[in-house]
Amino acid sequence: MNLDNFLVRPHRRFVEKYADESAWARLGADTRHELTEHVSGLPTSVADGDLMAKQFDLTIYRTQLALLRADAAFGGLKKRICELASSLEELANVPMAAAEMALIQEVQTEEFWQDVTLPMLETVRQRLRALIKLIDFKKRPIVYSDFEDRTGPMNEIEVRGIPIGTDMEAFRRKARAFLRPYENHISILKLRRNEPLTKTDLAELERMFVEAGVDAESIGQLQAEGGLGRFVRSLVGLDREAAQAAFADFLNGRALTADQHEFLNLVIDHLTARGVMDPALLYQSPFTDFDALGVEGVFPKGDVVKLVEILREVNYRAAA
Repeated sequence: MNLDNFLVRPHRRFVEKYADESAWARLGADTRHELTEHVSGLPTSVADGDLMAKQFDLTIYRTQLALLRADAAFGGLKKRICELASSLEELANVPMAAAEMALIQEVQTEEFWQDVTLPMLETVRQRLRALIKLIDFKKRPIVYSDFEDRTGPMNEIEVRGIPIGTDMEAFRRKARAFLRPYENHISILKLRRNEPLTKTDLAELERMFVEAGVDAESIGQLQAEGGLGRFVRSLVGLDREAAQAAFADFLNGRALTADQHEFLNLVIDHLTARGVMDPALLYQSPFTDFDALGVEGVFPKGDVVKLVEILREVNYRAAA
């Protein structure tokens, strides 16, 4: 806070008092009155333009209040924080996220929430707030249903394994958990290194899912939506060196402009974090931040064709 600011000067005594950490050790009624009347409304010189981080702050603060008040909203807020942590876990290849991976994984466990305290939530806020902007938030289409609800006879149903169901994000969290012991398995390493898979590799991936209790129907659904290899690659990502190597021939002997270099780095970041990339994303934000036409506004047409071919080849290598 700027003490020379004309709005701050009349309250300087209180600002200096509460700049000392020891003044916060015990907050009585008089202290709260001073803070409310003389400090809280003063302008600050600290600027924070990270909207996503501030939204995360608000989520954590609401969770802390719900914890203090034993509010029923706590369950929904807890679920939201776990979903954000799950999305951050997908960015394990990004150095900033990797540095906090132990905390990111801990937040998703029931043990963390069983005896959670306000300081624990504050630690989560401080250490993860700067990472939230790295999450690729996707808009989900709104589905409207209009049907008559008719109650029929009750039937027993068999719940098998870990069905995908409608909560794909929950399934992805479970899949990352049961794949963690296999991170050095040759089939997983091939996916991370962008090496072609064999039918034996795919059989090994299917075995991992079966042993984890995933039923045949769910595995079949994953196969129909791109295959197990592509799904697992989307969880474990690509080694950055492998992602860069995919563009080695494209870059050979080529001098890129500053925008082209930054654009390509963004593509490599995406592959590093998510393992696969739909070429259609080259025409969406954040790639349209460089040019409204996306990749076609940054690279000539011949290069656009080559870039799309590279992305398709990277995606194809996740299949046998």
